[in-house]
Amino acid sequence: MTRRTITLALTGASGMAYGLRLLECLLAAGSRVYLLYSPAAQIVAKQECGLVLPAQPREAERVLGERFAAAAGQLAVFGREDWMAPIASGSNPSDAMVVCPCTMGTVGAIAAGLADNLIERAADVMLKERKPLVLVPRETPLSLIHLENLAALARAGAVILPPSPGFYHQPRSVEDLVDFVVARVLDLCGVAHSLGPRWGGERIAPPPGTRA
Repeated sequence: MTRRTITLALTGASGMAYGLRLLECLLAAGSRVYLLYSPAAQIVAKQECGLVLPAQPREAERVLGERFAAAAGQLAVFGREDWMAPIASGSNPSDAMVVCPCTMGTVGAIAAGLADNLIERAADVMLKERKPLVLVPRETPLSLIHLENLAALARAGAVILPPSPGFYHQPRSVEDLVDFVVARVLDLCGVAHSLGPRWGGERIAPPPGTRA
């Protein structure tokens, strides 16, 4: 697979571990990452992961780049009102976009086409340009309003990927459960990974000349 440019948006739903692990894996795979996050995501990142997400994009690039060993120019962080960012226009969309974790407020705003901030606008661009948009909504239970908004987005072309890990791989830690979900997101983004076994993989013989 060729190098991909992925937009990753973090919003204020619980489950920040999914988003941060996804960021780590995208950078490790050599993808270019355009990162966005909401003020609520800053609160959740501090509460759930003990991570302070800086308010200034350049400082965020430095902090997160060092934390996840990003190469020079591999990670770009944009403010929520940065309308000159490349992802604000259909003339320069990324290869895929993920909102992880995704609040129901963000789901509703994207479904309504509000585009009041860069997260919503970038998602709107992906839908209108028929580019992959993956939403990882973390809420339970779901109201009828939530379900109708998610259904509207699915009809518009988005992929709805609730963070619901499987157990057939016999996970032994929370990290294993997180990786299960992140692996599915990476697959949808076309990013290669080796986060865990695939269903039925042991029944398929490896290609000639490769190790089992």
